[in-house]
Amino acid sequence: MNYLEIAKETLRIEANTLLEASAYLDESFNKTVETILSCKGKVIITGVGKSGLIGAKIAATLASTGTPSFFLHPTEALHGDLGMITKGDVVVAISYSGESEELSRILPHIKRFGIPLIGLTKEPNSTLARYSDTLLELHVTKEACPLGAAPTSSTTLTLALGDAIAVALMRARDFKRDDFASLHPGGSLGKRLFVKVADIMQQNNLPIISQDATLKEAIFSISEGRVGTALIVDEAKKLVAIMSDGDVRRALLDQSFSLDDPALKYATKEPKTLNDENILASQALALIEELRIQLLVVTSTSGEVKGVLHIHTLVQMGI
Repeated sequence: MNYLEIAKETLRIEANTLLEASAYLDESFNKTVETILSCKGKVIITGVGKSGLIGAKIAATLASTGTPSFFLHPTEALHGDLGMITKGDVVVAISYSGESEELSRILPHIKRFGIPLIGLTKEPNSTLARYSDTLLELHVTKEACPLGAAPTSSTTLTLALGDAIAVALMRARDFKRDDFASLHPGGSLGKRLFVKVADIMQQNNLPIISQDATLKEAIFSISEGRVGTALIVDEAKKLVAIMSDGDVRRALLDQSFSLDDPALKYATKEPKTLNDENILASQALALIEELRIQLLVVTSTSGEVKGVLHIHTLVQMGI
């Protein structure tokens, strides 16, 4: 059996479903977006079975892109959770057949609240369609399932429509990267979009030595500082050079090497620095990778040392 060909056929069927459905989209989609945009409360997604699972994902996508939303299971709604729905909300109900028993039972109660109901179903004459103020029809000619039974193309289409609604809302609200970052402070995405250099740079117990320090003093400072580098400053506390482990190894190869030599003799003059601690840590990482260095010294605009940012810190933070 050629499993690879089965996989390709499945993807073709589902891709064709999306392309065909895009041709059927009409003003009901615009009305859906406008209804949600005018919503003063929350967008509540509801559905049963596979539709419910897709609905939960749509709710999560909306919530993470600036539209307050949550998923409400119809069965739980019948046993008290209808209280989660209040005036000013919008309900999006999903049922491929439009006749899911649990969902159909809560529709009259939703309409009793007088709030907009958006229905996603294949059947325009179904119970869900009749109760809906706005109907998004799910045009599916073929499920990818060889039995035509398991929701495959239909769930893919429903999920894609949810994404399309979320993207349209983001565009309408001019939802930007900063808005996204404020809703995703945790995780790698949030860290890349939200964490600044000032939040994670090392500022205390910095390995700073004077420009008159000896190589021996520099080595001691490198060992104590635990960042693999000593920072050499002048009388005004401005950075003039750095000495790394690599610089020490190169010094050892010098035939005239002496621990009493000035550290500045072997140090890296005019090192690369960053004088804006408020840039994103992800931008600092890009600079570190571009320069092929491990440590970035953060200074004031006049050159005083304010902190250091090591690539290991960025790795540990998941950035």
